[in-house]
Amino acid sequence: MHALDVLGDPVRRRILELLADSGEQDAPVPGTPELSAGEIGEVVQQEFGISQPAVSQHLRVLREHGFATVRAEGRRRLYAVDARGPREAKDWLSPFERFWLPKLDALGTELARGKRQRRLRADVAVSAPPHAVSTVPSAASADPTAPLATPTLSAPGTRSAAAPTLKET
Repeated sequence: MHALDVLGDPVRRRILELLADSGEQDAPVPGTPELSAGEIGEVVQQEFGISQPAVSQHLRVLREHGFATVRAEGRRRLYAVDARGPREAKDWLSPFERFWLPKLDALGTELARGKRQRRLRADVAVSAPPHAVSTVPSAASADPTAPLATPTLSAPGTRSAAAPTLKET
């Protein structure tokens, strides 16, 4: 079975999530989070409505394909993530990264730009009295990455020449 076949099952993915998210501070060996088969079974049985033997079968598949390790502690079986399986999946996917990494980098740039623009607008709004802030279209509005409006400050009782007026009825 290929690593992606193992990950194709939602129950096995959930078991791996549980193992990866288990509390490292509670682990017997720091840096190696572990959960008992019973703890895993309790969550998975409740979420997926499957039997304990079915959970055991999924754990066996994860063990046999290098996604999980198990160790005995008395009568309990403690499971942890084994890096070999996820590494195999990553290695198989690596040649395809060129299709999405540039897009993710561009998305990250756009998110950072938007965050910066929101921060700048908030800084202007905080530093000026509420009645002194109006928005005026900027010369940079031809640039699609520029904000739609630039905050402009005016003194109380005055208005900017470019600021729209409201008619009272």
